[in-house]
Amino acid sequence: MLTEERYKLIIQRLQERGVVKLQELADLLGASESTIRRDLIDLEGRQLLKRIHGGATLLNQKSQEPGMEEKTFKNVQQKNAVARMAAKEILDGECIYLDAGTTTMAMIPYIEAKDVTVVTNGLSHVEALVSKRIRSYLLGGMMKIHTKAVIGSIALQNLDNFRFDKCFLGTNGVDVEMGYTTPDPEEALIKRRAHQLSGKTYVLADSSKIGEVTFAKLFDLKEAVLITESVPERSRRTIAQKTKIIEG
Repeated sequence: MLTEERYKLIIQRLQERGVVKLQELADLLGASESTIRRDLIDLEGRQLLKRIHGGATLLNQKSQEPGMEEKTFKNVQQKNAVARMAAKEILDGECIYLDAGTTTMAMIPYIEAKDVTVVTNGLSHVEALVSKRIRSYLLGGMMKIHTKAVIGSIALQNLDNFRFDKCFLGTNGVDVEMGYTTPDPEEALIKRRAHQLSGKTYVLADSSKIGEVTFAKLFDLKEAVLITESVPERSRRTIAQKTKIIEG
């Protein structure tokens, strides 16, 4: 089993149980205790877990994502500013992919382009788009309970039926070295595939996400245009060297 596969299974077991023992992980993964111990040291170094005597616990998880309701009320003004700028990038007649998430959701009231077609993996998004009489397609697949995002192999297969002029993706972390990241590897696969199928990719992130790193990488900064309301001065020069920034 590859190291990253072990890491994923360790995190999954921790999410299920909160605390796991070293021997339990060794039995689960078919690896030696010394190998599991090294894995835990590495994961602790990534701030994904806390080692305790004989095992590990998951605290302040980078691999857990707040629910849709919780995220809706965080950084509202900043998200609206980002969403307004992003909506201006949509031109008449374009086919776009709109990622699930509260910042992309906030784009919908600001879409003024005519004859636009939208594909999304967000249940709340498609409801809002249809209410605005925008032609919309919802990906099929498994729906995440907390975020109402459609993910999984069926969603990936659906996605391959489309090609996009532009896609608009949310992220939980923007880091010069680590790139764009999100807590859920399954959701990362959907975002990454949408990016690959698009002529141009925009990543929406309010300033609180800049400098953050979560569990699953989407792609490098240089592969997308970053839309944010403000880039902290400490990060402005290094980020601007990596990618184009649209800033309000």
